[in-house]
Amino acid sequence: SNSFTNQVLAQIELYTNRSKYATGVYVLPKLLDEQVARLHLAKVGARLDRLSRKQAAYLGVKTEGPFKPEHYRY
Repeated sequence: SNSFTNQVLAQIELYTNRSKYATGVYVLPKLLDEQVARLHLAKVGARLDRLSRKQAAYLGVKTEGPFKPEHYRY
């Protein structure tokens, strides 16, 4: 499930980058959330395309993601 995959990737992030995180509650980084989407979309034969520079500029994001602006909440 997406929830389980999010939890596992969050635990890996916290473990491998523990010096970045004090004890507290954090929002899952958007790049990790999009990684979960890619993993699950692959199972149904779908994929996320890379944005063109024009599309990324219009949305105000990077071509490689994350594909939502920082103020966006999932």
